Amino acid sequence: MASLRDASLQKLRRFSEMRGKPVANGKFWDVVAITAADEKQGLAYEQQLSEKLKRKELPLGVRYHVFADPPGAKIGNGGSTLCALQCLRSLYGDTWNSFTVLLIHSGGYSQRLPNASALGKIFTALPLGEPIYQMLDLKLAMYMDFPSHMKPGVLVTCADDIELYSVGDSESIAFDQPGFTALAHPSSLAVGTTHGVFVLDSPSSLQRGDLEYGQCHRFLHKPSIENMHHFNAVHRPGSCGQQDWTGGDTTCHPLHSEYVYTDSLFYMDHKSAKKLLDFYVSVGPLNCEIDAYGDFLQALGPGATAEYTKNTSHVTKEESQLLDMRQKIFHLLKGTPLNVVVLNNSRFYHIGTTEEYLLHFTSESSLRSELGLQSIAFSVFPNVPEDSHETPCVIHSILDSGCCVAPGSVVEYSRLGPEVSISEHCIISGSVIAKAVLPPRSFVCSLSVELNGHLEYSTMVFGMEDSLKNSVKTISDIKTLQFFGVCFLTCLDIWNLKATEELFSGSKTHLSLWTARIFPVCSSLSESAAVSLGMLSAVRNHSPFSLSNFKLLSIQEMLLCKDVGDMLAYREQLFLEISSNKQSDLGKS
Repeated sequence: MASLRDASLQKLRRFSEMRGKPVANGKFWDVVAITAADEKQGLAYEQQLSEKLKRKELPLGVRYHVFADPPGAKIGNGGSTLCALQCLRSLYGDTWNSFTVLLIHSGGYSQRLPNASALGKIFTALPLGEPIYQMLDLKLAMYMDFPSHMKPGVLVTCADDIELYSVGDSESIAFDQPGFTALAHPSSLAVGTTHGVFVLDSPSSLQRGDLEYGQCHRFLHKPSIENMHHFNAVHRPGSCGQQDWTGGDTTCHPLHSEYVYTDSLFYMDHKSAKKLLDFYVSVGPLNCEIDAYGDFLQALGPGATAEYTKNTSHVTKEESQLLDMRQKIFHLLKGTPLNVVVLNNSRFYHIGTTEEYLLHFTSESSLRSELGLQSIAFSVFPNVPEDSHETPCVIHSILDSGCCVAPGSVVEYSRLGPEVSISEHCIISGSVIAKAVLPPRSFVCSLSVELNGHLEYSTMVFGMEDSLKNSVKTISDIKTLQFFGVCFLTCLDIWNLKATEELFSGSKTHLSLWTARIFPVCSSLSESAAVSLGMLSAVRNHSPFSLSNFKLLSIQEMLLCKDVGDMLAYREQLFLEISSNKQSDLGKS
């Protein structure tokens, strides 16, 4: 879709010109706030924000903040929204009434994309730009037109999705109506089952232009296809809908098929934000997870009913407070309008899992062409294999000319030697590898850790099919866990480790690969990767490889004792070397 690509590239060019320069009043966000799961993650985010500002990667004159969730129970992105509103009021008093705020939810530890776990989903590197764009830069670029057409209020978005859109030259997306306003993207019914779906007030009045404004009668959260039909959320192609709506997470339906409009980000005006904040102050600390989409948006629109408040089918853990809290939020927001900005020429992409990450960065994904993603982005890698369908993706890395990286794999923030061969569909992150042959679908990620005041290193390795989230309740059940497709108990035998409760960190009733203390601690990045790859090789060859003499960490513990400063210093060293290499190449030419 040429218009989508042109619109996206134009925003990226304009944002590139804004990096490191002060922004004019009213032309950009007053506040950009990022949420974090806890204080430790919050500090890591603040360090990275500070580095980005120092390197002039972000527009200046904006109030950038990180708001960490309070200690205690998980509160979900809805709870994080409420906490962020409270932080804004305590920082700015009544002045925040006049602010345009971008609130990006980036709490959580990315168990489905662990290379984003240590430094956060919002700081995920993209194969784009010099210096490399991260998700934060892309969000700011894609939303850069919003603040000047927005009344004071809060725009809520998530860190691991990308919304691309094109509107007419004389058109702009406005967030200026009372209540809530959400973007709506045309999607297949199958996609609708995993998203929020809008039931529009008068669907027949839509002219199928690139940009239209409407009212939402009610909002359905992850509805069944049967319910989409029952509540009249399904649209059928009309003679005027001539866009080629294919590709992306939310489109992929040919013109002759039925479709629905699904959600992405939403805006709430200041009055609605204040109503939620006053409610939060009155109910006190939260003890349950609130979903900003499922629990806020389902209460909106004239057709909303309290029925959803009892539905816990999409809730990970049903706390006693949850149903009561949902009822209160429903009654608080009932009657508030939900305005919809229908973007018929738009795409929504999610990059929250290893599968999505590899797909969009290495294959002929429409996202690659729409954003101009590169195969080799700000890297030194003389040996690029040519392949028309899939390529490797190398980001901010230095690879020896003798190194081989197969199509479909991503290497980021790494240094690979001449005797390294990476097979298909692997992810290598933050690692220094001198010599290795990695099997297909391997995941390798190295972290700097601080233990008892000493700087050390640990590298997590596993297979793409391994589930880090799957947990069992007892030691006798850990035989159901798998590491690189091999029974976990067999792996422990190979590594000369005993299956005891002490082998796991955290809760002793949630035993998983995430909490298994199996990753060795070493004194250098290269040694760390070598030893962890040795334990992986031993499992694949069923040959002994004793870990009993190493200090071992779980992924959970690595994240608790990560040394963000050292990881950023390592990236800076790579940056200087790559820049120097590029300068010398320019000199030669």
